[in-house]
Amino acid sequence: MERATDWLQKRSMISPNHVALINASTNEMIDYRTLDERASKWAQYMNDTGIKKKDRVVFISTNHTVCFELLFACGKIGAIFVPLNWRLSPSEIRAIVDNCTPTLLFYKNGFQSLVHDLPLSCHRHCIDDVMKEVYSQENTGVLCTSLLSSDPWMMIYTGGTTGSPKGVVLSHQSITSNALNTVVSWNLSEDDCTMTYLPMFHTGGLNALSIPLLMVGGKVVIAERFEPNQAIHALNEYGCTIVLLVPTMYHLLMENKDFVHVRFPKMKVFLSGGAPCPGKVYEFFKGKGIPFKEGYGLTEAGPNNFYIDPSRMKKGSVGKAMMLNRVRVIDERGNPVRQGEVGELLLGGDHLFKEYWRNPEQTQEVLKDGWLHTGDLAKYDRDEDYYIVGRKKDMIISGGENIYPEELEHWLSEHPSISECAVIGLPHEKWGEIVTAYISLRNGANMTTEDVKVHCLQKFGKYKIPKDYHFIDELPKTVVGKVDKKAIMAFSQGQ
Repeated sequence: MERATDWLQKRSMISPNHVALINASTNEMIDYRTLDERASKWAQYMNDTGIKKKDRVVFISTNHTVCFELLFACGKIGAIFVPLNWRLSPSEIRAIVDNCTPTLLFYKNGFQSLVHDLPLSCHRHCIDDVMKEVYSQENTGVLCTSLLSSDPWMMIYTGGTTGSPKGVVLSHQSITSNALNTVVSWNLSEDDCTMTYLPMFHTGGLNALSIPLLMVGGKVVIAERFEPNQAIHALNEYGCTIVLLVPTMYHLLMENKDFVHVRFPKMKVFLSGGAPCPGKVYEFFKGKGIPFKEGYGLTEAGPNNFYIDPSRMKKGSVGKAMMLNRVRVIDERGNPVRQGEVGELLLGGDHLFKEYWRNPEQTQEVLKDGWLHTGDLAKYDRDEDYYIVGRKKDMIISGGENIYPEELEHWLSEHPSISECAVIGLPHEKWGEIVTAYISLRNGANMTTEDVKVHCLQKFGKYKIPKDYHFIDELPKTVVGKVDKKAIMAFSQGQ
C-alpha cells in the first residue's frame, strides 16, 4: 500500500516564509514554517496524551487558525480529526460524540458549558489554556511512520437534514486528491488568496479552497463570522483572488449598497456552493464585470467535482468534470442516459470518501464498484456541461409525471419580487403528490398567487407549476445557510 505524504512539511521547506494563514479577528499572520512547526508540536502534545493511530480527536470552535494546526497534527500521527458543528443542540452534539467515541476533545473558550455537559471519559482540553505550553515545547518531530494513504485523516458529520448525521470518513488520499484536482483544474497558484467564511466543521470550509490553497502555497484568511459590511472591505484589504460563499451570503451582499459600488481589482472569480444559486446572482456579477460561477459537491466527494471556464459560462450549469475525476449519469436500470435526459449523478475518483463511520450498510448503498451514487439528479448537454436538476428523493411525482423542484426554484428566483423560495411535494389523494411553493418576498414587494402562476407559465407546462402557494417572511435555514426543506416539510405536515 502507498504511504501517505506529509505534504505540509514539504511545503514548509519550499515556502517557509510565505504567509499561509491569517486570523482575520487578530490579523495574526502564520507562515508555512510556523504552521508546520505548530502542527508538529500539537502532534507531540497529542502523542504525550496517549493518542494513537486512528484515535478520534474532536474539536469544538468557531473558525480559527488553530483548526488547521490540529488538522495537520492529526495527519502527522495518524489520528482522525473530527471538527464538530457547535451550533447543534446539546443532545445532537452528545449523539455525535457517542458515535465517534473520541479519545481527546479540544475546545475554545466559550464552549465550556457544552463540553462540561457531555458524558465523556476522554481527555478534555481548553485550547486556550494549553496553547502557550504547546508552542513553547521543543519540537521533536513526532510522525507516524506506518501511515498509509488509505488511512483516515478527517471525519466530517453531515448536516442531518435527511436523518441522523453520518460521519463521513475522508482518507489522506481523499483529501490530497481533492486538493490536487482543484489546484490543477482551477489553476490555483501561490499568488492566490481566499477568505474562509464557511464553517470549518463543514467540507466547504476545509476542503473546497482552504486545503488546496495551502497545498499550492497560497494564502488563507480565516474569518469567524460573515458580516456583509466587513466582508466587502476585508476581501480587498487582504487581496483575495478567489472566494467561496453560499447563496444566502450573496443574497445579503447584493442588498448592501456598498457592494454595488465597490470594485474588487484582484478578484479572479466569486464562487457559489452549498445550494442552488438563483440566476439573478449571475446577472448581478455580470453587471459588475466580475466572473462568477457555481460549483457542485458533497462531503462524500471532495467536495470539488466540476470546473467552469468563466468565459464560457452557462447559467445553471456546474460545468465540466474536473481533470482527475469521473462522472456518469444513469437511469433507474443503471444504464447511461442520453444527452439532455435526466438521471442519477455518479462520481468516481481518488477523492471519494472512505466510508461512513461504523455504518457499513449505508456505505454499501452509495459506494458501488468505485462509483459514488450521489442521489442527485443531473443531465448534460452536447458540450458535456452538466446541470444539477435536484435531489432524487426530492423529485415530485404528480399525476404520474416527474417534476424537478430545483428547476422551478431557479425560475421563481428570477422574479425581482422574490427573495427566496422552496418547492416541495406534499401527499395528495388524487395526484399522489401536489407541487407546493414556499416564497419569501423582498422588502416592500407585493405579489399574489396569480402573479406567481403567470410567471411560472412563461417557462413551464401547466402540470409542472405549483398548485399551492405559501408566502412567509423567511425560509428556515440549516447551519451552513441552505434552505432547510426538512423543516419546511415538517411545518407543512403539521409536525
